[in-house]
Amino acid sequence: MPHPFHLAYHVRDLDQARAFYGGTLGCAEGRSTETWVDFDFFGHQISLHRGEPFATADTGKVGDHMVPMPHLGLVLPLADWKTLRDRLEAANTPWVIPPQVRFEGQPGEQWTMFFRDPSGNPIEVKGYAEMSGVFAA
Repeated sequence: MPHPFHLAYHVRDLDQARAFYGGTLGCAEGRSTETWVDFDFFGHQISLHRGEPFATADTGKVGDHMVPMPHLGLVLPLADWKTLRDRLEAANTPWVIPPQVRFEGQPGEQWTMFFRDPSGNPIEVKGYAEMSGVFAA
C-alpha cells in the first residue's frame, strides 16, 4: 500500500472508541490529546475527535441491500477479513449487514460486512480472495 489515507471524524466518547478500535478491531493507538485519538486503521490513519458523528441514512443501493451512507470502508485479503469477522462476532458486535458474499462468481466477487462503531459511525469491510478483484469490471 503505497499511500495510506487519513480520515478524521467524530465519536461521542473517546474511551468507548479506544475500546472498540483498539480492543475489538485490534488497531494500534497513536498520538492523542484529551479531545482526539489517532489509530493505525489497518495501515491507514484515522483521527477520532470528540463530537457529534455525521448523520447517515440507508440510501446506498448495492445489490439487494440499502447501505448506510456515508460510510468508512476497508478492503482486506479474505483471510484477514475472516479473522476480523471472527473478532467482531466474538465481541457480539451488532451487524448492519451480516458477513456474506456479494457478486458471487462475477468479476469483483467480495465478502462484505457492515457494522457501526459505538458512536454509530458505519463501517464496511470487504474481503477479496484475489486483491486484483478490487477494481475488476
